[in-house]
Amino acid sequence: MIYEGVLDSLKRMKEDAREVNSGYECGIGLDKFNDWVEGDIIEAFQMVTKRRTLSMTK
Repeated sequence: MIYEGVLDSLKRMKEDAREVNSGYECGIGLDKFNDWVEGDIIEAFQMVTKRRTLSMTK
């Protein structure tokens, strides 16, 4: 891993986008990272915090 950070921007056809369908080109920006090299692989994930609960199983 070279960098782990926050996705800063996502663009499709020079317009801001919330999502881009698979197979379409897009541009992304990462917070405090601009050292891209051809062939880089981007893996995206979302951290989710869940409160643990006790459940009664029968």
